Amino acid sequence: MSGLTFWAVNSIQEDARLNDTRFGRDLGLLLAANATPLIADEDIAGLTRFSYRFYRSTSSVRYLLYADTEGEIYLGIPFSQSEVRNSLTIQRRIQLPPDYLRQGDRPYVRQHLTPAGLVTDVFVPLFQNDRYLGVLAIGTNPSPAVVASSGLTRDVTIAVFITIWVMVIVGAVFNALIITRPIRELVEGVRSIASGNFKQRIDLPPSGELGELIASFNDMAEQLEGYAAQNIDELTSEKAKLETLVSTIADGALLLDADLNLVLVNPAAIRIFGWEGRSLKGDDVIDHLPSPLAQELHDPLKAIANGDREAVELRLTLPERSNRTVRILVSNVLDTARANVKGIAVTVQDITREVELNEAKSQFISNVSHELRTPLFNIKSFIETLHDYGDDLSEEERREFLSTANHETDRLTRLVNDVLDPSWLESNRRYNFEGIDLVQPIEQTLRTYQLNAREKGIELRSEIARDLPAVRANYDLLLQVFANLVGNALKFTASGGCVAMRAYLVGQPLRTEAVNHSEIVSSLPNIRIEINDTGIGIDAEDQEAIFDRFFRVENRVHTLEGTGLGLSIVRNIVEKHQSRIHLISEVGIGTTFWFDLPIYQPEEAIAAPAKPEAITATNGTEVSVSTG
Repeated sequence: MSGLTFWAVNSIQEDARLNDTRFGRDLGLLLAANATPLIADEDIAGLTRFSYRFYRSTSSVRYLLYADTEGEIYLGIPFSQSEVRNSLTIQRRIQLPPDYLRQGDRPYVRQHLTPAGLVTDVFVPLFQNDRYLGVLAIGTNPSPAVVASSGLTRDVTIAVFITIWVMVIVGAVFNALIITRPIRELVEGVRSIASGNFKQRIDLPPSGELGELIASFNDMAEQLEGYAAQNIDELTSEKAKLETLVSTIADGALLLDADLNLVLVNPAAIRIFGWEGRSLKGDDVIDHLPSPLAQELHDPLKAIANGDREAVELRLTLPERSNRTVRILVSNVLDTARANVKGIAVTVQDITREVELNEAKSQFISNVSHELRTPLFNIKSFIETLHDYGDDLSEEERREFLSTANHETDRLTRLVNDVLDPSWLESNRRYNFEGIDLVQPIEQTLRTYQLNAREKGIELRSEIARDLPAVRANYDLLLQVFANLVGNALKFTASGGCVAMRAYLVGQPLRTEAVNHSEIVSSLPNIRIEINDTGIGIDAEDQEAIFDRFFRVENRVHTLEGTGLGLSIVRNIVEKHQSRIHLISEVGIGTTFWFDLPIYQPEEAIAAPAKPEAITATNGTEVSVSTG
């Protein structure tokens, strides 16, 4: 209706303007036809009289202007330049459009608004015998009928607009109150139900079909609320079961969303990574992981989140968590259609104990292979000697060889029994410590290695102070330490050298001519045991690592073979005796290993075997000298 009204008003006003301009054009043509001969004869006075009479004869003419071919005005009514003659002359010109003369003898019409109202300007070119004489400009007032019609049209238009918009507003209010509000309430109710709020109700007076729809909606919401209440207990129970399961499993569990933000973290993961007291949910998991693990997981997590990979498995050690070793299993979580990645599941397994057990197993195998080889070699050596040279040996020597082989067999039996005992693998195994007379294990060790020493031309001797009290030790472990240290000394000592075993009270050191003899004095009631050789010695750079597993000095000289386990075993055994193994060495001169053992308390003492007869060594010190 607004469009139709505008079209009608514009049509009426356009028609009125056409009628008005047509009147002005006709009036201009009539005036030009009478004025052209006067202008051609240059009768300005006659032209003035005629124009003035014409101007006075009608109230429709606002002005009359005559201009020459250059557009300069030479006559104007009601004002004429010829009537102004003073010292100041005003020159006026008519500014016409550039294409004005292209219209030929047709008038040029336009309208413009002045303070006195709308004026129609008519410009009529003046021609006499095809000679252009100038232009006539006539301004006419609009017709009173046109003005009245235009006012009436404006009033009608305003009235129509007001009527239309009043009707629109009334219709909008009616629509909002009667139709739109119930529908809006119903839409909001459906959205609330879709979001899970089954308590939503629409409280509007039911009327008509909308009222039936609202009533049906409220019934549906009530039924959904009943179903939700029935299922909440089951869902809560299942959720509690799952949370309990996740929280009680020994492995760490992390659940991430597609943006790698933490959604779920179980207590095991918090304990493994040391996240106690942190607020983790919603944070980027990379910001909280230990640095090595964050670097390893960054690219795989991005690839899984982007759908480029499905799963990944990593294993690494975390220095920040006391060198714990963990296995990380990462897999994607897909939607029900198994098309899009909804999240990432991360399982963290602390395999530190597993790694330690594997290492203990390897160490166990290495130790067993090393320790079983020594008594087997000694037994074989003495039996081969008896087999090959039995007739050349005295009865006493044969008995001594058989006794040594028997002792080594007993030792081998004890080692095998230890191997068969599963508790041997446990690092906290408890050993039986008792009072041990050092003479017995030292002499047994010397007897065991005397054949090897003779073959290599090495002097093997013992230097034991008189009346030494018993020490608190385990006999088999102590014998194992002596065997390893003496065996190494013989291995690295050339022919003509000497290997000596010493035992003395720490406060009363035994003084001999042996090199590098330690004279460290302590007030503690300990007995010091030394194994000294005149072998190749150990470089200072090797002395710090000499007790590490699989470290061998021969790695540098490339002349001897070995597993590099002997001194590691020695250190472990000495530490089980609450002591420490030390060494003093110089390349080309020799090496001395020594450690202290506590004296066995008298109330715990057991009957000790009789000590061998003490004799005086060449330096005047009383020692007990064994064979060799």
